[in-house]
Amino acid sequence: MSEIYSHSRLSSFEDCAKKFEYRYVLKLKRDTESIEGFVGKQVHKVLERLYGFAAQGMVPSLDKVIGRFRIWWNERYDPARVRIVRTENDADYYREIGERCLGNYYRRCYPFDGDETLATEEHVVFSLDAADRYRIQGFIDRVVRTRDGAVEIHDYKTSARVPPQSRLDGDRQLALYQIGLTERFGAQTPMRLVWHYLAPNQVRTSSRSPEQLDTLRTDTIDLIDRVRATTHFEPKTGPLCRWCEFADVCPAQNESREAREEPSHALTKALPAARRGQLPLT
Repeated sequence: MSEIYSHSRLSSFEDCAKKFEYRYVLKLKRDTESIEGFVGKQVHKVLERLYGFAAQGMVPSLDKVIGRFRIWWNERYDPARVRIVRTENDADYYREIGERCLGNYYRRCYPFDGDETLATEEHVVFSLDAADRYRIQGFIDRVVRTRDGAVEIHDYKTSARVPPQSRLDGDRQLALYQIGLTERFGAQTPMRLVWHYLAPNQVRTSSRSPEQLDTLRTDTIDLIDRVRATTHFEPKTGPLCRWCEFADVCPAQNESREAREEPSHALTKALPAARRGQLPLT
């Protein structure tokens, strides 16, 4: 059976092939995660629990929702394991972001009966080709059937920034999930892609035509072929390097550290000679 890919796995290759190698080829273990990832994980779990209660007709109060978030935060937050890159912010700052995300969503969607929840944290696995050589998997935050009969793929985001609509209209992740769900609901079922940007309390939607999905299918197969053909994984430096869990072993990061340290080493070597009158001090 062919190897299974995911949007996050493919994005890792696009962002930095070296990170992809460490994570998926060499399978280096890292028992840490970013504070941003930690916040997102706890918010997702609380919303999944919320919809579980709502499905039974027992919608908890917002205070109880926030209380559950705080309980899980206190149980699971470990400063030795959760990395805070922006050190000007402490853990309480990020906890408050999580609480704001939940409060915004709760107040906007209460009493959670505007549509039918078909699944939460739905694991989808599907093939992009008839020969089953290009398999994709992912987890959908929430699958919804709306009152007009459409199926919506909902995704929760805890980031502060809302991308422009043009970027969402080209988003790969939810569109791939649409390919997978089309096999279940049929090509005639209208589908929408929905992003909840929880911190700024904004919602964005998009849709894909059959032609766009066919193009996505072809492009993703081509990308998987590139991944499979790669034997030398080059690092790509950029702002995201600060959040990389493999910075301690990455050759590009080591070179960057050495470059930053080199001037001080050179000055240290030059000072004794200057004191002996062999080099000018200015």
